[in-house]
Amino acid sequence: MAMAPEPPLPEPATRWRALALVAVGELLAMSVWFSASAVSPALKAEWALSDAAAAGLTLAVPIGFVAGTLVSAFANLPDVFVPERLVAVSAGLAAASNAALALFAHGGSGALALRFLAGFFLAGVYPPGMKILAGWFRRERGLALGVLIGALSIGKAFPYLVNAIGSRDWRPNVLAVSALAALGGGLVLLVGEGPVATAPARFDASQVAKVFRNRGVKLADFGYFGHMWELYAMWTWIPVFLRAAFATRGADSRLAEAATFLVIGSGVVGCVLAGLLADRVGRTAVTSWAMTISGTCCLVVGLLFAAPPAVLLAVGAIWGAAVVADSAQFSACVTELADPPYMGTALTIQTCIGFLLTTVSIELVPRAVAAVGWRWAFAVLAPGPALGVLAMLRLRRLPEAARIAHGKR
Repeated sequence: MAMAPEPPLPEPATRWRALALVAVGELLAMSVWFSASAVSPALKAEWALSDAAAAGLTLAVPIGFVAGTLVSAFANLPDVFVPERLVAVSAGLAAASNAALALFAHGGSGALALRFLAGFFLAGVYPPGMKILAGWFRRERGLALGVLIGALSIGKAFPYLVNAIGSRDWRPNVLAVSALAALGGGLVLLVGEGPVATAPARFDASQVAKVFRNRGVKLADFGYFGHMWELYAMWTWIPVFLRAAFATRGADSRLAEAATFLVIGSGVVGCVLAGLLADRVGRTAVTSWAMTISGTCCLVVGLLFAAPPAVLLAVGAIWGAAVVADSAQFSACVTELADPPYMGTALTIQTCIGFLLTTVSIELVPRAVAAVGWRWAFAVLAPGPALGVLAMLRLRRLPEAARIAHGKR
C-alpha cells in the first residue's frame, strides 16, 4: 500500500517579519540604481555633459550589474555564502560608490566609473534577496516575491522623490540616498535563515550550463528576457518623457519629478496584485496578462505626449504598474523549477542576461526619439513583452508547469 504523503510543514508566523525586513532593506539598497539619473539635469549643467554622456551614467549601472552577476553566477556566490551577509556587504559597497559620486566626482569620466561600481555591487543585493525569501515562503512565494519587487520599484523611484522634496543642490540628495542604502543592507542582516532555505552548496561552475538544459527554467527565462527588454528602458526614459511633456505645458520641473515617482512607484501595486493572483490562478497566466497590458501601453503612451498631465499620468501609472507586475513571477518560476541547491545561481543567471538586454533597449529609445519623436519612440519596446507572452504560454503547456505555484500554472 502506498504511503500517504506527509502533511506540509506549517508556515512560520515570523515569515512576515522576514518579508518586511528584506523588502524595506532592498528598497533602500536598490535606490542607488537611479540616484544619478534623478539628478542628471543638474549634472549636465554643472559638468557640461552632452545628452549622450548623461545617458552613459545611467547605462553604466546595468553594465556594472551584468558584470557583477557574471562574477556571482560563475562563483555561485548566492549559494556558497550566507545570502544575508552577501546582501549587507554588497549594499554597503554600493552605497559607498554612490556617496563617492557626491564627494569626489567632478566630471563625467570619474562619475562613469563610480556608477559602474554601484551596479557591480548591486548584483549582490537583488538575486540573493529573492533567494532569502524563497527560504521563508512556500505557498505564498509569488506574493512574497511580488512584495519584494514592488519594494524595488519604489526603491528605483525613490531618488526622484528625494530630488523633488530635497535640496536644490544634487550632492546632499545623493548622499542621503547612499546613507539609506547602507541602512537597508543592515536591515537584511536581521533576517535569519528560513525554514525551507537550502544549505550552502559547494562551488560548481558547471551549474551555469545546467541552467540552460532545464527546459522549464529556460522558458521562464525567455519570458523574463522579453519583460526586461521593456522594463528598464521604460524606467530610464519615462522621466525624460514626462519632463519634456510637462515642459510643453509650462509645468514646474518638480511636478515632473513627482510624477516620475508616482509612475515608477505604482509598480508596487502591480507587483502585489500579481503576486496574490499568481498564487491562485497561475504564474504563466498572470505574466501573460501583465505583458499584454504593458506592451499595449508602449504603443499608446507616446500618443498622449500633448495630452493634459492628468491623463498622461493616469496612463503612465497603469504602465508603471503593469510593466513590473510580472517580474517577481518569472523569478518565482525559477525557484520552483531550478535545482534547489543552486537556486541562487539560476536566479543570478536569469537577471544577468535580462539586464544585458536592457543595455540595448535603453540605448535604442533615444535613437527612436531622434527618428520618430516621442509619439512612437516607446513602440520599439513592444516586441519584448509580445515574445515574452509566447514563451510563458509555451511553458504553460509543458508537464514541468505542474511544479509552478503548486500546480497553478
